[in-house]
Amino acid sequence: MGALAWLLIAVPLGTGAVLACTGRRGDRIAAVVGIAAAGLTVVLAVLASVVRPVATAGFLRGIDAGVAVDGLSAVLVVTVAVVTLAVLVFAAGEFGPDESRARFTGLMLLFAGAMLVTVTATGLALLLMGWEVMGATSWALIGFWWREPRRVHAANVAFLTTRAADLGLYLAAGAAVAGGVGTLALAELPAATSPWLTVLTVGIVLAALGKSAQVPFHFWLSRAMEGPSPVSALLHSATMVAAGAYLLLRLHPLLAVSGWGGPLVAWFGAGTALVLGLVAVAQNDLKQLLAASTCAQIGFMVLAAGIGGITAGTMQLVAHAATKSALFLAAGAWLTALGTKALPSLRGAARRYPVVGVTFTVAAASLAGLPPLSLWVTKDAVLAAAVERAPVLYVVGLAAAVVSAVYSIKAIWFVWQPEPPGAETGWDTEQPGARAVSTFAWPILAVLAGLAAVLGVLGIPAVGDSVRGLLGAGPGATPMAWELALSAMLAVGASALAWWWGDRPVPVGAAARRWLAAWFGFERAATVLVVRPTMALARALAAFDDRILDRAVMAVPALGLRLAKLADRRTEIPVDGLVHGLARGAGWLGTLARRPQTGQLHQYYAQAVAVLAVLALLIILVR
Repeated sequence: MGALAWLLIAVPLGTGAVLACTGRRGDRIAAVVGIAAAGLTVVLAVLASVVRPVATAGFLRGIDAGVAVDGLSAVLVVTVAVVTLAVLVFAAGEFGPDESRARFTGLMLLFAGAMLVTVTATGLALLLMGWEVMGATSWALIGFWWREPRRVHAANVAFLTTRAADLGLYLAAGAAVAGGVGTLALAELPAATSPWLTVLTVGIVLAALGKSAQVPFHFWLSRAMEGPSPVSALLHSATMVAAGAYLLLRLHPLLAVSGWGGPLVAWFGAGTALVLGLVAVAQNDLKQLLAASTCAQIGFMVLAAGIGGITAGTMQLVAHAATKSALFLAAGAWLTALGTKALPSLRGAARRYPVVGVTFTVAAASLAGLPPLSLWVTKDAVLAAAVERAPVLYVVGLAAAVVSAVYSIKAIWFVWQPEPPGAETGWDTEQPGARAVSTFAWPILAVLAGLAAVLGVLGIPAVGDSVRGLLGAGPGATPMAWELALSAMLAVGASALAWWWGDRPVPVGAAARRWLAAWFGFERAATVLVVRPTMALARALAAFDDRILDRAVMAVPALGLRLAKLADRRTEIPVDGLVHGLARGAGWLGTLARRPQTGQLHQYYAQAVAVLAVLALLIILVR
């Protein structure tokens, strides 16, 4: 069954690599090939989740490259595969004939394949490879429209920010080897010796928080919104940001052994859930609101990883993947139709395109935590685990859940308002609108919104016990009736208040609103401290390469050519003349040698006598 594990990651990676390299020649078949590959990946993921294959191959001495589908990765591979298929089907109707569909589809499959490598890797070495490919392809996807400088800058900011945090994985790998875990197997990492265990934990936490866009790395997710909407739906639902949460859920034993790792991670998750929820409330751009809400919702998963709520965190991840992919794709459908993603300009969008409006509303209501939808149950499962460990964390998490209702209802309020007179003046601010929604969008939005509604069954005790058994997580906290009732009342109350409040500004000072809308201004600091110095260094190295290394390399053949010409003039010509002279002399001697060959016998006798006489004379002289 090992072949199934390799095939699961080989299909999207291989197909994506081929499509990405075909150029414009593959544009006509890219959508069909991409959907077929994604569909096959879904089938393989479902089979793998049942069969649980394990495969290992030699990599370095003492280090294997192994992949396995266990309880946690079984949930993740199915989630990643299904969301990838949904996004590619949706994207089939989004791109025009002049856009590089093959490059886009290839990069999306490569990205999904890298995520599958990350969640199935049994060792840090192979996980790091998938992590790196995921980062590189995310940069290419965010900057997909590379002819627009602002999109390239956004891709650079996102890439360099996550890369700075990704250095933690290299630090962790080095610490693991130094601490006696030479195999780099994930299951053996908690056995690292002190003080390398502390260094290892720091590296893992740093990389995971950066990839999951937790404070203080949250701002890169804002810049990632410059990519196409299908990219946002894939990156911010089941992949990329979920990778950090997955890593923390997978390595909870390491956090527990360290002693301090679990509480630190839990507080980072709870704090991000609350403060990024406030950031989402302050946004007037739909995709920015959804991006900030992604940071906040991932915060609940990180909180769960920190307190050992593996089952609750996994349920939150799955429900959030369906909910957020539906929201981003709905936002993308409106962007394609109306050419804008500004909330004030989207008034009446749900009425104009009711199918998109209804599916968006269902998913947003789930994001708000309204009962009986999925995130109401999964967030309460996380909070139930928190209340057992630290009541303060429960209070912060509950406050974050209330804030999530506010920003979710804010989005719903705008899109369901009557379309104002002259609404057309606010359209086409991002791109020319098509004034229609693709036929590929309807079924995908309906399926994802349906999943966002019904995945709350994961919180039913009987189902939850089955999930715990699947994950091998052991007994876990289950929300009490009073917890469910309390969160439901708070969500409904906050939703009613947000609807009544409407589009009035956030009730804080103007400076605070600007601060929240700018994601606390962290991007400016990162641009000054990381992005600009890195790009300046890159330009300096490029100039050094062009002006010194390149010139030095080109000088070698130039010098060789000059020496060759000099040798031709000073050496080759005299030598050539000597050779020609020897040839002429040999020819002259040959001519002389032919003269005695007359064919007359008496002349040959005379020549023989002359030769013998000369020999006799030499013998006499030598004596």
